[in-house]
Amino acid sequence: MLSAPWRRAASALRGRPRSRAVHAAGPRSAPDTPGSGQASPPADFDTALLDVLVCPLSKKPLRYEVSTNELINEELGIAYPVIDGIPNMIPQAARMIHQSKQQEEKEQ
Repeated sequence: MLSAPWRRAASALRGRPRSRAVHAAGPRSAPDTPGSGQASPPADFDTALLDVLVCPLSKKPLRYEVSTNELINEELGIAYPVIDGIPNMIPQAARMIHQSKQQEEKEQ
């Protein structure tokens, strides 16, 4: 049997949400449904996934940056966005962080 972080990672990689228990009254509606007046906060990234996620280009471990909500590969200088708690590990979606820092320094 897989440990909890491995189950979450396998579920995330398959692209299916983990199963949820359904109560006798039926499934609850999400708070961000249209007309409810409430927007749910964005899903947090599960940092336990850092144990199994690596950069698809270098195969090196990644670091999660809370302030930018990105997975950072310091060696290559790239940042993968995390959208609704799901890391977007497509290299074309990553941004170069070294170029961003250099541009900021030039502007100052």
